[in-house]
Amino acid sequence: MVDIALDPNMYYRTMPTVRTLDKAAELGFEYVELSPNADFHFWHHRPVADDGFVAELNKAQKETGVKVRTLNPVFNWSSPDEEERCAQVSNWRRLLELADQIDVREITSEFSGDRNQARRSEEQWFRSIEELIPDFERYGIRLNMEAHPYDFVELHDPALNLVRAVNKDWLGYEFCCPHAFHLSDGAGDVERMIRTAHEAGKLREVHIADGFNHRANDGNRYIINPPGADVTVHQHNEVGNGEVDWDAVFSTLRDISFDGVLSVCVFGWHEHADDINRRVLARLTEELG
Repeated sequence: MVDIALDPNMYYRTMPTVRTLDKAAELGFEYVELSPNADFHFWHHRPVADDGFVAELNKAQKETGVKVRTLNPVFNWSSPDEEERCAQVSNWRRLLELADQIDVREITSEFSGDRNQARRSEEQWFRSIEELIPDFERYGIRLNMEAHPYDFVELHDPALNLVRAVNKDWLGYEFCCPHAFHLSDGAGDVERMIRTAHEAGKLREVHIADGFNHRANDGNRYIINPPGADVTVHQHNEVGNGEVDWDAVFSTLRDISFDGVLSVCVFGWHEHADDINRRVLARLTEELG
């Protein structure tokens, strides 16, 4: 059985993070994945959650019946700048302490770093992993990595190889459907990518949202000014509002008997958030629940 989690990103601006568990329960979810937010852990910053926040969050888990299944922090632990890397490792240690206090045993994160200094960033990522191995193992927390647009590694195959190179059972892989075209440089071969991660014994989580192929139409599916600007544009749309091959995604996940986490991570459609999240939950329950 899969665990279907809501990423409450579209609710963070209208309610405290703790209250997003009430929203998840209202929508029919049993789990949440807490992505970066100002109350708990924000992009590249030290987590601000204190004992009071932890107590409130644990109370909300008990009262709503919704469990914080995973966290999705983003720390620049692959920074080519050594001082910055060390600071981000410290942020990781604080996050692991907080995860333990709310009984979260699985975290999904990004490689980060600088894609313009990819080799240096890769070296820094391995250095950070090596420093954090005792912390992950002490708390018994698993980590799932995803290749993210504009990270030092953006493609599926080299990202999976990095995960395998660490050679730790607790280090796994997360396949991100809205990044499918970035992960494959436009190919969108979701079945192959899902299967290779599964066959490596590393597929633990799948992010669920849609997106359009940035390589389609001579690369003009997205228009960036000035052309060649050093940016990466991507989307997290509702399932069906994009070009991801969902029949292939769902049939492959069924075929491999995937039993990890499905995180619903549609962003940028706040005015329709409730309806979108209910529809995606219903589709996932029908296909894989």
